[in-house]
Amino acid sequence: MNPSIRYLIGVDGGGTGTRIRLNAADGSPLAQSEGGASALSLGIGKAWQAVRSTLNDAFEQAGLPVPPVHECALGLGLSGVHNKQWASEFKALAPDFAELRLATDGYTTLLGAHGGQPGIIVALGTGSIGEALYSDGSHREVGGWGYPSGDEASGAWLGQRAAQLTQMALDGRRNHSPLTRAVLEFVGGDWQAMMNWNGRATPSQFA
Repeated sequence: MNPSIRYLIGVDGGGTGTRIRLNAADGSPLAQSEGGASALSLGIGKAWQAVRSTLNDAFEQAGLPVPPVHECALGLGLSGVHNKQWASEFKALAPDFAELRLATDGYTTLLGAHGGQPGIIVALGTGSIGEALYSDGSHREVGGWGYPSGDEASGAWLGQRAAQLTQMALDGRRNHSPLTRAVLEFVGGDWQAMMNWNGRATPSQFA
């Protein structure tokens, strides 16, 4: 390993939040922190802002000054890396870290859950995905198509359907339920509030 590396940093970023694990170069844990969303679909600049802010918070929690980036090795699993243009733009805006490795958040979840060994995961957050790593080294992925057409069983998918049921109740196409009343209260309490909220809702807000 590069002898100038003092910190090993793992980043898990999605449409709702960013989680960071800060370790010393020998692998010993120093701190964990959570911050805002860093899914690439929300904007490349916003993703980097969330990562840097959450990383700074991790160093603060560890009682350490924020070091020069060339002393840090960064491994990121981010939602949206499937989009090669977004991934390329994200890397192009990266500070000069000693090492930077970028993968999808689904793949890094798979590696982390099984310590790099063969296994299977289903990850449900703002989005959803299934991943498998086989004993011959091959890798398979299902789902992860993103909002609004994919991500079945995710927070965004469930929230969107709750909003649809609420809209149907407002139309008189179905009876209100405790769920639809709760959704209506959450968005502001009436038809116009539901219309306004629905028109600007993001995947994380649906989640």
